[in-house]
Amino acid sequence: MRRASAAIEQAALNSDDLFTDDDLQLALLLLQALSYGSLPALDGRWEWEPDAVTARRGIEREFERALRDRVGEFELPEPNAEAVATHLFTLTGEDDGPSVARYLAKSATDEQAREFVIQRSIYTLREADPHSWAIPRLTGRAKAALVEVQSDEYGGGRPGRIHAAIFAGTMDALGLDSEYGAYLDAVPAVTLASFNMMSMFGLNRRLRGAIVGHLAAFEMTSSVPNRHYGNGFRRLGYGRDVTWYFDEHVEADAVHEQIAGRDLAGGLAEAHPELLHDIVFGARACLYADGLVGRHLLERWEEGASSLRDTTKVPA
Repeated sequence: MRRASAAIEQAALNSDDLFTDDDLQLALLLLQALSYGSLPALDGRWEWEPDAVTARRGIEREFERALRDRVGEFELPEPNAEAVATHLFTLTGEDDGPSVARYLAKSATDEQAREFVIQRSIYTLREADPHSWAIPRLTGRAKAALVEVQSDEYGGGRPGRIHAAIFAGTMDALGLDSEYGAYLDAVPAVTLASFNMMSMFGLNRRLRGAIVGHLAAFEMTSSVPNRHYGNGFRRLGYGRDVTWYFDEHVEADAVHEQIAGRDLAGGLAEAHPELLHDIVFGARACLYADGLVGRHLLERWEEGASSLRDTTKVPA
């Protein structure tokens, strides 16, 4: 493993673009998955194997550096809850990234809609888990806010309402494989990178500000797109067994965005002003990564091509 770890670190250093490097993003996801337990085939004894940790950190170090370079410099609000919430709502409201949601609502074919679900499955079958790493790392108002949001994500104590489980039902209704990891080889690096970024923020305590900012932006940009997604599947003739997941998020995330903006991100900034920069960085990183995925999907579809790397595993 030591030789492989050194090779992985060197590959990360030499990569021209970590966001589009299929091998490194897949390697990072597998290394992070040791801590999730999301891929049972991975031996849990490797989670704290020093060489595995070294390899993961080697990729994450270069990934974080590249991400901070891409996000660039930015202004900060005052470190109080209202100012932080206002700043984040303005930031997400001004985002002009590509709208996959509007395309799905009005133009997507059935094949493209199913591809969209496959792309989303990399995160959504583990929905909320990357952000939950932050719970023991927060205190007070921010901790309470995060637990409130996550309780909803995990169904409020009702297994059948866990959002990841509802999404699995959507995949089943579309004739897709809802087992986690079924499409890891099919999706492009940018899709893996979006999830790996969340995991990197969540797994590293020093980045707790970034995972909080990410969640705030994620919730603030969720409600309206999910309305479009639901309408798109209805346009294609699907019923509640497919649309329930998206419809559920229209109302839930409209509430979550207020909690995440003021009590979570704002509360953390007030308690720990030194984390303000990473809170805003995490929000901007969320918008940047989502924009990369959105552009990839729309560009491929407009070319009449698949957004997937491999379509052989997708049922006709």
